Amino acid sequence: MKINTKIFGEIEISEEKIITFENGIIGFPDLKRFALLHDEEQGDEAGIRFLQSFDEPAFAMPVMEPLMVKPDYDPEVEDELLTAVGNLTAENLIVLVTVTVPSDLKKMSVNLQGPIIINAEERRGCQLIVENNKYPVKFPIYDILQARKEGE
Repeated sequence: MKINTKIFGEIEISEEKIITFENGIIGFPDLKRFALLHDEEQGDEAGIRFLQSFDEPAFAMPVMEPLMVKPDYDPEVEDELLTAVGNLTAENLIVLVTVTVPSDLKKMSVNLQGPIIINAEERRGCQLIVENNKYPVKFPIYDILQARKEGE
């Protein structure tokens, strides 16, 4: 399937790469089909990836694994909220958080309160709201990423 994206230009994505979000994502309930894209040059080491919409090709949301910036990230969510993604196991679970990239990169942050849960095996996903105040909506990450980069 070909799609003309804003960030990656025209790309070909196979049907088996499409992740379905039955209820859409927060703020975009009508966007239900996505693919997880990253810079090919960085491969699996890509820190920031993009949740690219198939329903609206101009829409791509930057996302990353929360453990990269918050190693103790472990939100508690009700099991019933995860029924939309099927049977989750340690092997098929992908947890992502959205990244906000303002013009001043030093103010870059992730939303730890609204994780995206994906069942990689069944290619189904959902976005949840963590109900406690343990995790902020705007968790600053610029300094953390810079320190990681310098440590490599």
